[in-house]
Amino acid sequence: MTIKTTAPGRVNLIGEHTDYNQGWVMPVAIDLKLEVRLIPRPDRLFIATVPGFDQLQSYNIDSLRPVQGQPDWIDYLKAVCWALGKNGYRLKGAEVTITSEIPIGVGLSSSAALELAVAGALNKALNLNIDLPQLALICQQAENEYVGVRCGIMDQYAIALCRAGQALLLDCLTLDYQHIPFILGQYSLLIVNSRVERSLSASDYNQRHNECEEAVQLIGKYLGKPFNSLREINLEDLKKAEEYLPRLYYRRSRYIIEENARVLAAAGALDKHDLVSFGLLLKRSHAGLRDLYAVSCPELDLIVDTAVADQDVLGARMTGAGFGGCAIVLLKQSAVDRVSAAVDEAFVRNGWLRPDFYLTAAAVGLKVECE
Repeated sequence: MTIKTTAPGRVNLIGEHTDYNQGWVMPVAIDLKLEVRLIPRPDRLFIATVPGFDQLQSYNIDSLRPVQGQPDWIDYLKAVCWALGKNGYRLKGAEVTITSEIPIGVGLSSSAALELAVAGALNKALNLNIDLPQLALICQQAENEYVGVRCGIMDQYAIALCRAGQALLLDCLTLDYQHIPFILGQYSLLIVNSRVERSLSASDYNQRHNECEEAVQLIGKYLGKPFNSLREINLEDLKKAEEYLPRLYYRRSRYIIEENARVLAAAGALDKHDLVSFGLLLKRSHAGLRDLYAVSCPELDLIVDTAVADQDVLGARMTGAGFGGCAIVLLKQSAVDRVSAAVDEAFVRNGWLRPDFYLTAAAVGLKVECE
């Protein structure tokens, strides 16, 4: 028996770095996808291949140890097996073949897609009967504790639960979620890959996580009441503590608090099919990521600045963890070629690698089939 799983990449419409702060996020699954074909084995050996890249690696399920240093692609498979075992599921070996059209290291969640595709295949092959939300949580645990990236739950939930034509509004504190219509009409969503790659575990991603935790502790100490996360702190609380906080922590906190408000406003705008208001929120989100959270870069800023200079662009912002990766542009379909050419020319003038462009719609999440 062969199990085939298809996991999409995801792009976050708005709500960046709010997931590990127990806030709100609003991603969509995208048309780019990763496929896994898994054939169970009777032993404890995993053999994984990536056709076309001469990549073949194997490991024994009984000899897994969390990553020390930079992870390789095989570590994400190991992580899933390790996390399933840690949660009490008895595994067997498998032969796994992986094909993917999701660019690696650009913020479209290629790693989470791989995790969910492998976990979904094992879930089906071994009749583990794990529901999709729980499978997503196990994959998050795999990335947090085995790979060493302190990610929130957004990527895994989006890939597991998204629906075609809809965005996923997720409360990362309660894990409540709802599907929001993402109907673009005469508009399109353009993803622009800056081709500036970053590795989350080797970047400032974990540092931002630490800064937010430290800010929460300091604000709570000053106000005389404990907080669990920035989700529980409002702008009034922050203003009271502003003089006490290091300036860095104030900027990080202000961004998260304002971004949470933007996510909820964006969901309301999409419910009303108000793309103009939604586009304005995208612009404000990018400004916060650039100026307060400091996770943008010159290439991402140039994409956004060039795009929003066009009258047919409603909004644009960097997406993903930042430090490179992608930006999204909400624009009229008739303007896609013009705006793409303008961004490309701007990169050429700066002597940078030419960006890649992907048009996408809100796609379906994880699919599992028997072949």
